[in-house]
Amino acid sequence: MENLTASRTALATALIRALHSRTDPKPLIDDPWGDRLVPASVRTTMTDDALLRSPAFANVILRSRFTEDALESAVRGGVRQYVLIGAGFDSFALRRPSYSQNLDIFEIDHPATQQLKRERIAECGLELPPSVHFIAADLSQQSVAAALSQSAYDPAVLTFFSWLGVTMYLTREANLATFRSVASCSPAGSLLAFTYIESAILQSQSTAFQELQARVSSMGEPFLSGFEPALLAGDLRSCELELMEDLTGPAIIDRYKRAGTRGFERHSSSHVALARRASVV
Repeated sequence: MENLTASRTALATALIRALHSRTDPKPLIDDPWGDRLVPASVRTTMTDDALLRSPAFANVILRSRFTEDALESAVRGGVRQYVLIGAGFDSFALRRPSYSQNLDIFEIDHPATQQLKRERIAECGLELPPSVHFIAADLSQQSVAAALSQSAYDPAVLTFFSWLGVTMYLTREANLATFRSVASCSPAGSLLAFTYIESAILQSQSTAFQELQARVSSMGEPFLSGFEPALLAGDLRSCELELMEDLTGPAIIDRYKRAGTRGFERHSSSHVALARRASVV
C-alpha cells in the first residue's frame, strides 16, 4: 500500500459486504455501510458486476460471518476486548451497536486508510461510542503489541483479535512476527481469527487466481506469502498459539451457504482459521 493513499482492497471489501447485504435474498451478514463510507469516486470504479465476479467475493463475506460467530461465543466466555488488526473499512462498531457499548473495540490500521475512514464517518454525521479506539499504525514498522501499548488496551484482559485479508500481503517473517506479538500482549485463552492463502497457490496457473493476483497487484498490494496447511499448527505453536480450527474455502462455504445465496459459486484458496493463546507452562 502506498503511504499516502487508503488501501484499495479495504475499500473493495467494504463494497463487497454492502453488495451482499443489499442484493442477496438471504444475506449472511448485514453490513450496508460500505455504500455510505466508501467515497463516490471509488464506488464508480468498482461496479457491482465486477465485485460479484471477484474470486474473493465469497471469502470476504464468509470470513466476516465466521469471525463474528466466534466473537459472540468468545464474549459469552469472558472476552471483553476486540482488536481488529488491519481494520480497513470494517463497520462492526456501526452495525453492532450493542457490542460497541459493552466491548472495548480497538481498530488498528495504516494512518492513510484510517484517516479516510474517520473522515467519511464524520461526513456521514455519525458518532461512535467512547468504547471504540482508533490506533493509527504502520504495522510494517511497528508491532501490534507496540501499537496497542499506546492506547487504553489492557493486556491482562481476555481479548479477541481479528486479522482478516492481510497475511497474504506480508512476508512470512512479518506474519510470524505478528503472531508472536499478539501472543505477547494477551493472556492465555485469548483468540485470534485470521485468513491465509496456501503457499502452493502462489505458483498456480489457475485463471481465477491469476485474475485475482493481477487485480490486487494493480492496486499496489500484491500477494507475498502463504502458509502450508499441514505445517500451520507447528508454525503457530512456535509463536505460543494453538490452532483450533482451519477451514478451506469449500469447507466454509459448506458451513454457511444457503439456498439462493449469490456469488458463492466461485471461491479462492483462502483459509479462515481460529487460534488460541496457549497457556504458559
